[in-house]
Amino acid sequence: MPGSTRSYEFAKRLVARGDTVHMVTTNWQGKSKLSFTNESGINVYWAPIPYANKMNFLRRIWAYLGYVWFTFIIGHKLNYDLIIASSTPLTIAIPALWLKRAKRAKMIFEVRDLWPQLPIAIGALKSPIMIKIAQFLEKKAYTGSEKVIALSIGMNSVLKERVPSNKISVVTNLSDRKNFKVSDQKGINFRKNYPGISNHPLIVYTGVFGRVNGVIYLVEIAKEIQKINPNVRFLLTGDGFEGEKIKKQSIKYNLLNKILFMERYLPKNEMPDLLSAATITTSFFIDLPEMGHNSANKFFDGLAAGKPIMINYGGWQADLLKESGAGFIIPQNNSSQAAKILNDVLTNDETLNQMKKASRQLSHQFDVNTNFQKFETVIDSA
Repeated sequence: MPGSTRSYEFAKRLVARGDTVHMVTTNWQGKSKLSFTNESGINVYWAPIPYANKMNFLRRIWAYLGYVWFTFIIGHKLNYDLIIASSTPLTIAIPALWLKRAKRAKMIFEVRDLWPQLPIAIGALKSPIMIKIAQFLEKKAYTGSEKVIALSIGMNSVLKERVPSNKISVVTNLSDRKNFKVSDQKGINFRKNYPGISNHPLIVYTGVFGRVNGVIYLVEIAKEIQKINPNVRFLLTGDGFEGEKIKKQSIKYNLLNKILFMERYLPKNEMPDLLSAATITTSFFIDLPEMGHNSANKFFDGLAAGKPIMINYGGWQADLLKESGAGFIIPQNNSSQAAKILNDVLTNDETLNQMKKASRQLSHQFDVNTNFQKFETVIDSA
């Protein structure tokens, strides 16, 4: 499947140390008929609930509530001592808090995104009543947990205003250094799937085309950079709410399948080959201060692959790139200036090589096993 493998990586390591682990999750877009499987020793219960980023807000809420109900049913049938509720969405706190009480279990709440702050900031959550309910649920999730895990130091700074600092631990997203260290030949073979890419410098985006990601900005950059360097190519893999908008804009600028290529989500096990083919990887967000606290999975994959990373937002990840030299920051909304900065990097082999080395070196800090040790400490302390 595409997306983050964080829960899987941590869960299989818990199994390896002797724990019994039950995981309640959803089928990929609800397409599979499976209800239960055992994956690497993990008991996985699959909720048959369709979900996709391109859904409107009400359909997504409906999917969240369907998952809440499914978790109630499964959760009451199982025996366990500890509940790990990993959010988003915030509604995961509803069954977690209920089952904690019903089963007399302990609870850890993992904050992957700041809810309800983000839905409020982008205007998806507007109703004063719904905002109050969401804020109440957020407070209950924090007070009802023995421990709270934040995925970034930025999130940690926000949570400290709501949660005692001794209750919070930072365990970032993961750089899978082992699986993303592949030969250059893998990347060369991947490029053969796209004759238009050939040996050209390749800028890659992987992940969601959501409203908060603002990936259409990369189309504007592609348009601008062709004026100064027509050799550059772009590959966008993923899907989401703005997928069609991005495609239409690419067609309008006469870029699609010539300069800019689009592909659906790729399974996680194909990502190392894709990133091996990349010259530079990217991570994008729209101009929201709240997004500076994010712990973008694609950022850590880029580090694991030892690739320079281009981002257009501030916060702790921008600070990391500045301090380490593992990548660079472009303006939030100035495509011509961004194109110039990008081209300056692409045409300087010494800079590219330095960034590659720095990226791979920085990935040590976020290695899967290193972060699992932090996660394990939180588990045991609870």
